[in-house]
Amino acid sequence: MRSLVSLTGLLAGLLAGVGQCAPSQPNKLEVRGPGPCHTPSNRACWSPGFDINTDYEAKTPPGVVRVLNWEISEHDNWVGPDGRVKSKVMLINNQYPGPTLTADWGDTVVVNVKNSLRLNGTSVHWHGLRQLGTNIQDGANGVTECPLPPGETKTYKFKLTQYGTSWYHSHFSAQYGNGVFGSIVINGPASLPYDIDLGAYPIFDYYLKTADELVTDTQHDFVPPKSENVLFNGTNINPAGTGGNYSRITLTPGKRHRLRLINPSVEHNYQVSIVGHDMTVIATDLVPVNAFTTSNVFLGVGQRLDVTIDASKKPGNYWMNVTMPADNLCGSSYNLMPAAVVQYATVPHGLPTDPGTIPPNPGCRDSLDYVPVVRRQAPLDQFTFSAKNKLDVSLDQELPVIWRVNNSAINVTWDRPILDYVLKGNTSYPVSDNVVIVDQKDVWTFWVIENLSNVPHPMHLHGHDFVVLGASATDAGPFTAADKAKLRGSNPTRRDVTMLPGNGWLVLAFRADNPGNWLFHCHIAWHVSSGLSVDFLERVSEQKKQISSADAAAFSKNCAAWRNYFDNSGLIKIDSGL
Repeated sequence: MRSLVSLTGLLAGLLAGVGQCAPSQPNKLEVRGPGPCHTPSNRACWSPGFDINTDYEAKTPPGVVRVLNWEISEHDNWVGPDGRVKSKVMLINNQYPGPTLTADWGDTVVVNVKNSLRLNGTSVHWHGLRQLGTNIQDGANGVTECPLPPGETKTYKFKLTQYGTSWYHSHFSAQYGNGVFGSIVINGPASLPYDIDLGAYPIFDYYLKTADELVTDTQHDFVPPKSENVLFNGTNINPAGTGGNYSRITLTPGKRHRLRLINPSVEHNYQVSIVGHDMTVIATDLVPVNAFTTSNVFLGVGQRLDVTIDASKKPGNYWMNVTMPADNLCGSSYNLMPAAVVQYATVPHGLPTDPGTIPPNPGCRDSLDYVPVVRRQAPLDQFTFSAKNKLDVSLDQELPVIWRVNNSAINVTWDRPILDYVLKGNTSYPVSDNVVIVDQKDVWTFWVIENLSNVPHPMHLHGHDFVVLGASATDAGPFTAADKAKLRGSNPTRRDVTMLPGNGWLVLAFRADNPGNWLFHCHIAWHVSSGLSVDFLERVSEQKKQISSADAAAFSKNCAAWRNYFDNSGLIKIDSGL
């Protein structure tokens, strides 16, 4: 069996409390001269008037309309990529993962989704997309829409005002764990030249049980289940026997390659490293950043990192390793050494011989050293810590497992989403929707999230990128007034998912510049399934007027179809609905 050489003991003292790796020097590649716009020599440029320095929240290039037709179907006794049989999967266009949505910055996307599942409703959330003016297209059932019932079709339409790498997934309970997810690639400028775009590369946990079975299991056990495998771009060997194949990434010697790493797991947060090679991060989620070179990267559930890899080493086969230290409570798998193969194009297929070394343990924390290209300044002098902007995350100490925010577990009503209240001017929101009102226009809103448990959480916000003003060390305890001095307001790391440390705190801010109903939740599927979310109702009075009559009619028609189906189905909602 492969094994990694451990550096934990050697480096533990040096890296205590550090959530990132020190940068190293980039490798030498072929010399590049000045070149035309958006070529290997000039990726910073995109089109006339648009480049890497353009504020994409203020200005969007013209684009085309791209129409996609997707069908979600159900399959029994499905032979998976590692050769083992799963009792049930749910697939988009019979693909696992689902088809990659590929478009250009500024394009408008139209996706026609048909639900051909036997019993389940569904929805599609476009993770990380700002949805400026199109909150109704966010795909969060129980919040912005009713679920799509079996046999029906729904059309999503939205403009791509950002660029980079993301993913989409069902928000119907933990359904995406059954296979209803896929990658998003939005072509645009980049902060570093590169020659070859290797495309989206999702790395995720894989279970033989269905998502529904796992939800039930996690409601009755505080210890999360181990995954049977970790898949790289949808494949891996069977770690328990024969079957499957390693994923292979092909590098062309002398070239620089862009790889779009995505973590669409239901539970696993992990580190990625490539033996003998550094990676240079050029984007965090959908935020371009100044090039940052490192020996390994951390990805929490839902996070993306665009990296470049220089093929400047001796041609050969090298391991790409995924690491999840057991003491981090960051994920656990029966595949003890998840890996893929990075292969130079000039050498034959083979398995690497150098196992590499275990990277320093970041303690299930993501780096806050990434510097966005397009700057933001959060006015810390306007931040005051109080009960009004504190979100305390807690875990009930008795079964069933329930996660709460400010002592309340979210439990959406599928047939009465919050948007329905908005459209009808009804402000009597149910307590169980965990509504947080954000009324002021274009102001910075500050939020202190305190973790009263020892379990770290990847926290995701819909409709916005947030700035990460600061995060504590693990076991630091609640936020105090003295901690304000540790915060960074000048162009801090910005993204849509970041880690909340176990028994620690996190301080985030976003501008109230996007009216809508936006979930803020843990992206571990069974944590949000068990209640760990709030719903920011942003500038409610402005929401109705940004919804067209056609969209409002489609919303009402789908909700009527869902009510008619669900009320006569005999089915029971077993979790938060998210």
